[in-house]
Amino acid sequence: MNRTRRIVAAGAALILLANCDAIPQAKSLASIRPAAEASQGPAPAPTNPESFAYSGALTQGGWIRGQAPAAAISVTLGDQPLELDGGGRFFAAFDRDAPEFARLAARLPKGVTVEATLTIAPRAWDIEHVNLARPTGAASEAFMIRRRPELAQINAARELRSESRGWTQKFIWPVKGRISGRFGSQRIYAGVPGSYHSGIDITTGQSGTPFVAPADGVVVLAAQQPFSLEGYLLIIDHGMGLNSAFLHSSKLAVAVGDVVKQGQHLGNIGSTGSATGPHLHWSMKWRDTRLDPLLFAGPM
Repeated sequence: MNRTRRIVAAGAALILLANCDAIPQAKSLASIRPAAEASQGPAPAPTNPESFAYSGALTQGGWIRGQAPAAAISVTLGDQPLELDGGGRFFAAFDRDAPEFARLAARLPKGVTVEATLTIAPRAWDIEHVNLARPTGAASEAFMIRRRPELAQINAARELRSESRGWTQKFIWPVKGRISGRFGSQRIYAGVPGSYHSGIDITTGQSGTPFVAPADGVVVLAAQQPFSLEGYLLIIDHGMGLNSAFLHSSKLAVAVGDVVKQGQHLGNIGSTGSATGPHLHWSMKWRDTRLDPLLFAGPM
């Protein structure tokens, strides 16, 4: 007969705030360390091998790294199956609009299930209300003829999976500068939400500033010609479905298939594509979930 060991943990949230101006733009029993002690290294081994151990930024746009119970056959977060490495470690993340609770579940032999309920802290997003109708106008067919192949390349690149262990590292900032656009900021046009800002914009004041890899990874897309919106676009896979994208570069220093190390030169900041000035747009995704890079790299 199936038995369920239900383990409920109140998840401590790690919310890191940037000291900068934001510009809204157009998208063991199950133990957790306190937020101040949350580690970005490999997940600790559980004191009880039949429970979960995990740490991370348990908040909207955040992430979790964990260790599954010993002998776990499979692990899920909600209805999503998670990958396990050879040591039973996993990575998962929470969308910008994630609900308050998430359920981790591990299936063990003999029908045993171990569960942990995660508390996902909400965040106060930078929302600007504009008393004007949202700008309208469908993209022209001429534009879409160019855009469709670009979207196909982006989607195909994000489906690729490497064996990189970058997801286990403490991330660093790809470049230092002023944060001119913050993840999650959004405009509401006469009650109609526009797309929220999907990454972090970093401005250094000049074009050509080099930027580096925030963690180890494999290059899965390096635009040879500027994309219509992203300009010279670079996507790095960090493993476990986690990837970083860097937009608007003036030039790229790596190519598809390159294995890159944390701190390695990737390219130079520019204003290619749809950009009003030179800056680096850094966005992160886990599968289809958009994440806040600030919760990986910490305050600048």
